Amino acid sequence: MKFLCLICAEKVMEQMPKADADKHFEDYREFTAAIRQSGHFIGCNRLLPPHAATTVRVRQGKVSTTDGPYAETKEQLGGYYVIEAGDLDEAIEVAARIPGAWIGCVEVRPIAEDEQTLQALGFATPGTPR
Repeated sequence: MKFLCLICAEKVMEQMPKADADKHFEDYREFTAAIRQSGHFIGCNRLLPPHAATTVRVRQGKVSTTDGPYAETKEQLGGYYVIEAGDLDEAIEVAARIPGAWIGCVEVRPIAEDEQTLQALGFATPGTPR
């Protein structure tokens, strides 16, 4: 199963003292190397701070945009990992090692891989096995 691990914290790298950010980057480098080696790694990246975000909404055919994140909250979405794990318990074990979990939280969410979703997203065609 694939899982999305959303990393949230009150401070992102740009808001940390340089020495703390450098240490945090090193912790992430070590964690990422470890899950590449264990076979859990699928993908990851760090997000720029919320002020760089744009939120898009469509209501009655009209597109509107607002600067910043979708909701006011202390914790900011700072990055993500997509991992492969046998089940939720294994995914939680991996997520607990993400450095962001030590100063914030990590939301672990299964990624839909049902046939209808895969077809709708163009990853499978009707009648063909995965």
